[in-house]
Amino acid sequence: MVLLSTTHRVAPGLLSGPAWRTLHTADRVLAGDPAHPLLAPLAQSGITAEVLDVPSYARARTLAEAASDAVVVWLVGPDGDPGLTDALARFAVEGAETPGVVVPELELLPGSYDLPGARLLDLVTVMDRLRSPGGCPWDAKQTHESLVKYLVEESFELVEAIEEEDRATLREELGDVLLQVFFHSRIAQEHDTDPFSIDDVAGAIVDKLIYRHPHVFGDRDADTAEQVEANWEELKAAEKQRESATDGVPLGQPALALAAKLHSRARKAGVPDALPDADAAEADFGARLLRLAAEAQDAGVDPEAALRAAARRYRDAIRAAESGQAD
Repeated sequence: MVLLSTTHRVAPGLLSGPAWRTLHTADRVLAGDPAHPLLAPLAQSGITAEVLDVPSYARARTLAEAASDAVVVWLVGPDGDPGLTDALARFAVEGAETPGVVVPELELLPGSYDLPGARLLDLVTVMDRLRSPGGCPWDAKQTHESLVKYLVEESFELVEAIEEEDRATLREELGDVLLQVFFHSRIAQEHDTDPFSIDDVAGAIVDKLIYRHPHVFGDRDADTAEQVEANWEELKAAEKQRESATDGVPLGQPALALAAKLHSRARKAGVPDALPDADAAEADFGARLLRLAAEAQDAGVDPEAALRAAARRYRDAIRAAESGQAD
């Protein structure tokens, strides 16, 4: 008896060669659900499957008896047919103890496998269920605007997990950020005049990555990371048709990161130093911080990450002082 399993994340009928050969040479092909997704593709290929819609133990007995003198293929259901394998095992034990009963050999044959990234399809399905009628009232009423705070929060939690080198939390926070992308894409799909889906989002970034990596997908050379970055900025500038080195710098990012990004853009564009002079910096905290951010950028230090690291050390010092006071 062959138990033929498939993944619901691959279109029905896309089976492996061994699976098709087994199906075509089997004496009988059976399934437990008249709506089994493989029935239609098999019928189109000239294979007729019988539907055995009975309880698990009766199903196991019928299958075992049928397989005693024939090659039987059982089409495992999308839910994995819970209880069937246990029933087959019990029947095999009972049969082995009963004189004259032939217990057939069992073979599990995977007919299709998940491709890399297949679980993303599950996330699409879950988001669709949550946003559809009868789903979650909270998820259904969210908008791009209402989700912004969660996107920012999840992004910072991901940054913290990276900086803390906490891999378990890193995996979880990556999932939370990924959820935001799928959530926004599902909302965008419902727009009245300009809808787009997660496939449009993924397709756009694939096209962008190919376009901006001509040293990989085209005929341009780039042997160093610096050359890659220069090519990237050149292609991006041409693509965006930007007039200023500051175009496209998001002003909503944290202030130190913003200052460092502006300084980096100006330096790459060859813009003369426009930082405030030392005298002005002494009287203006903003100017002093701006100059510090530029100095860190020139030294190859991320000022935002450096300040966060210093803040964490400060937090630890506060906790240590509090502990000492408690003693």
